[in-house]
Amino acid sequence: MNKPFLLALGLLFATPALAQQAPARPDSVALATYRASRTKINNLVHTKLDVRFDYGKRQLIGKEWLTLRPHAYPTDSLRLDAKGMDIGSVTMTGQGVAKALTFRNTGEFLDIKLDKTYPPGQEYTVYIEYVAKPDELKTKGSAAITDAKGLYFINPDSAVAGKPVQIWTQGETEASSVWFPTIDATNQKTTQEISMTVPAKYVTLSNGALTSQKPNADGTRTDTWKMDLPHSPYLFMMAVGDFRITKDTWRGKEVNYYLEPKYAPFAKQIFGNTPEMLEFFSKKLGVDYPWNKYSQIVVRDYVSGAMENTTATLHGDFLQKDAREALDAEYDRGESVIAHELFHQWFGDYVTAESWSNLTVNESFADFSEALWAEHKYGQEAGDAHAYQNMRNYLRSPRDAQKHLVRFYYADKEDMFDLVSYQKGGQILNMLRNHLGDEVFFKGLQKYLTDNKFDNGEAHQLRLALEAVSGQDLNWFFNQWYFGAGHPVVTIDYNYDQLNKEEVITIKQTQPGQVFELPMAIDVYGSNGKPTRHKVVLRKATEIIRLPAATPPTLVNVDADKVTLWQKQDNKPFAQFAYQYRTAPRYVDRREAVAAAAALPPTDAAARQLLLAALSDKSEFIRRAALTSLKLEDKGVAKAAAPLIRKQLAQEKNTNNQAAMLQALGAIGDKKDEKLFAKLLNSQSYAVQGAALEGLAAVQPKQALARAKALEPGAKADVAAAIANVYAEAGDASTWPYVRDQFDAAGPQGKFQMMESLVGFMARLPDPTVLKEGVERLQKMAIQYKQYGLDQPVLAMLGKVKQSKPADQQAIIQAAEDAIKAAK
Repeated sequence: MNKPFLLALGLLFATPALAQQAPARPDSVALATYRASRTKINNLVHTKLDVRFDYGKRQLIGKEWLTLRPHAYPTDSLRLDAKGMDIGSVTMTGQGVAKALTFRNTGEFLDIKLDKTYPPGQEYTVYIEYVAKPDELKTKGSAAITDAKGLYFINPDSAVAGKPVQIWTQGETEASSVWFPTIDATNQKTTQEISMTVPAKYVTLSNGALTSQKPNADGTRTDTWKMDLPHSPYLFMMAVGDFRITKDTWRGKEVNYYLEPKYAPFAKQIFGNTPEMLEFFSKKLGVDYPWNKYSQIVVRDYVSGAMENTTATLHGDFLQKDAREALDAEYDRGESVIAHELFHQWFGDYVTAESWSNLTVNESFADFSEALWAEHKYGQEAGDAHAYQNMRNYLRSPRDAQKHLVRFYYADKEDMFDLVSYQKGGQILNMLRNHLGDEVFFKGLQKYLTDNKFDNGEAHQLRLALEAVSGQDLNWFFNQWYFGAGHPVVTIDYNYDQLNKEEVITIKQTQPGQVFELPMAIDVYGSNGKPTRHKVVLRKATEIIRLPAATPPTLVNVDADKVTLWQKQDNKPFAQFAYQYRTAPRYVDRREAVAAAAALPPTDAAARQLLLAALSDKSEFIRRAALTSLKLEDKGVAKAAAPLIRKQLAQEKNTNNQAAMLQALGAIGDKKDEKLFAKLLNSQSYAVQGAALEGLAAVQPKQALARAKALEPGAKADVAAAIANVYAEAGDASTWPYVRDQFDAAGPQGKFQMMESLVGFMARLPDPTVLKEGVERLQKMAIQYKQYGLDQPVLAMLGKVKQSKPADQQAIIQAAEDAIKAAK
């Protein structure tokens, strides 16, 4: 499962303060319940399904042949997960005369009395006729997986013009049992065969190989898909719809991409690196891709980011882009997702977390793979940048510091899909890789995968594999990072001992709870500009490290490999940060220096100089960070920055950086940039075009309003948002429907970006309809994402609007405020 875009909602607002406002949900909410692995009474062996769909009723009519065997003890009963189904009959088959079995359907479980007692290891097969009714099932989703009804009918009655008719499934965590009876647990593995009868015009996809396609007299077709290798029920999938298949290969295996017809021409542009990823991951892990094919499909209205169904990954439609949209595609919202889900085919599908408590052996590895692929494909800097951002995302969420990575106590299994299982776990693997070295680390992963193939894994098995290969005891590492909570919070102070010719470094861990053992490198730079590396291990709350230095160092670079997961206050003088920016080798070295410069007042000449120099850094991410760190409201900064921004813009290749630079020039508001804004309104990049429109609005509002109306037809993404912003600043009530409709059509991220537009309209115009409809939307957003702290900024926005409104309109706002505050 790809980390969802709502997983760290505070990050979408890019403000640590907001994340801190989110209510904490410590593990203690469920300390009374130990989340044990599912006890194995019966083991799944083979699952055979024959299904058809009632589009009108949004139901699945199913037949199932389920083969099982008792695990350790004789048994005469079988309990299956079967959520919200009608069960027609249950029959014992395969032994001559079929025998009807007694069963009880609780609406959650199907309890079956077998025809006799079966000893451990003896297989038996039950046949079940059933109807799955997902739309009648009341389910609870999570931030990661926003719905849990398992089977989804998209626009089945074609009521929404232009929207495709689709069916798709989502099994994680335990929603496969909404559409077929099974033992819906990660520690079960089964082979499968699924026959789907669908309208003949549609394409189907499922796990494994398509073994037959049979046309039927009634205009339908029956497709049969077989999976000969065992995998867990939550990884079963089906998809049905009007998709175009683009075929690719890797080592003779099918690699196919399923897209809506209008996006099919861009399939290789979106997914084309997949064969290279398969080769790279296979070689890096020492375990070849284990399945018989790999397909990827993009669907509408998906309830998460993406899902690693075995051999058949399903993606949300954010990945579906035409040539213009692809110009603005960022690695972390596209290709990283493709890498993430592919890596799951090893970590999650081939070896599956033994329970949701051990989700880390699925998701942390998939998170780790994103930076691993970026490093391979685009260089060390790209990998470091991605890993650093993921780590920062975790560190900006204080509530997550309370949680263990391996978590046996939690309120709901869905709560495991968080910044700890993903980003924190990914960075922990980065630390482990750095500590052991690449060769040993990846040999350890090879052993873990080989020892547990087609079975289950947990953190202990990972530790044992790495210990066996490395010869090291790693209990200390796993105890503090996998079975403990939090991370180090440190202060670092420096002093040069002239008498003893030593650099004295004092590192204090100030976090509550355990003191972390931290091996790391410290590089000390002498006057010749070359570093001397020292390997140290921090073990105490206060460590005083004395390192030889003939003269005061020009730079002391603690954690020189930049992999340690910690929050640090590094108290070295800014001159050392500036030297670090110019001299130290890693991406994070320069990123830290930019952050240090950003923390100083705009009057600090050295800090300003560093930020201005970083506008032309070799890394697109550093350039963007430097730009956003400049305090352009200061006239001196703006005057110094403007010519450099224009110069960099003329040679900038990254369209999102171009857009950010246009936004910066718009904030400066120099009328000499009018022609530049007008020129870049013709850009093919939606991001650049949108930023150019907003820049034009800053210097020529009337001209921008006219251009906004001309751009309305066919506007997408950033252009649509920019038009809404221009209308919010200068439009009248006639432009409100456009803003409202764009807001309603946007996804979560788009809605967040447009909230200010709504507020601008509501505050500026006296129209009661604008106010009422705007308030309704803000209220809904605040309540929907209240657990992430969105209620507070929305309440602040509403409060400002209320100040300028008459009493009757104030009452509308007050009612919304009361509803937001009262919402659970």
